[in-house]
Amino acid sequence: MLKIHPQYVPYVPFTTSTEETFTIWMKSLILSGKGCTVFDSNGRIVYRVDNYNRKYCDEVYLMDSTGKVLFTIRRKKFRLIKFWEGFRTFSGRVNDEDKNPGFEVRKSCRILRCDSICEVIVRLHGDQPCQHYRIESCPGKSTFKIVDKLGRLITEVKRKQSKSGVSLGEDVLTMVVEPHVDQSLVMGLVVVYSLINGTM
Repeated sequence: MLKIHPQYVPYVPFTTSTEETFTIWMKSLILSGKGCTVFDSNGRIVYRVDNYNRKYCDEVYLMDSTGKVLFTIRRKKFRLIKFWEGFRTFSGRVNDEDKNPGFEVRKSCRILRCDSICEVIVRLHGDQPCQHYRIESCPGKSTFKIVDKLGRLITEVKRKQSKSGVSLGEDVLTMVVEPHVDQSLVMGLVVVYSLINGTM
């Protein structure tokens, strides 16, 4: 049988010209699964992750609301070093992704510091230099942020509160994405951070 290989499709980022706010519910829509569901400011589902292996998984899929796979995220290990890679998909189906990772996330060791840092390298645009980001947080807090190499804020994630200031629970978060930032990429990085910290 003839096997058809996908043609290269330029990466088109999901961006807007204004700041966008999302609600992340750290629950899967699948009853026996583990993952997260992401809603936009109008209450519509925009992203989801469904992990059928509740205890552990080295591979998860970031999907849009229709189930189209945007990124395949895999945990890798090289000797003692563990890291995560995100592969952009061509057609939105499993096993139809770019052979080269679009991003890579490694957790940095900071023995004498109370904060947690993850280094991010993004290679989504083959004709452009790599982009470098950091995911920064403090232990015991669900708040974290993604910044570029100059320290400029890209995204902030924190526990969601009602209008009266009441926290809605540890599994309900607010994600604010700055203008002209690739929202699907950011969501992929948030998924990796959640996997690293065992919250997904």
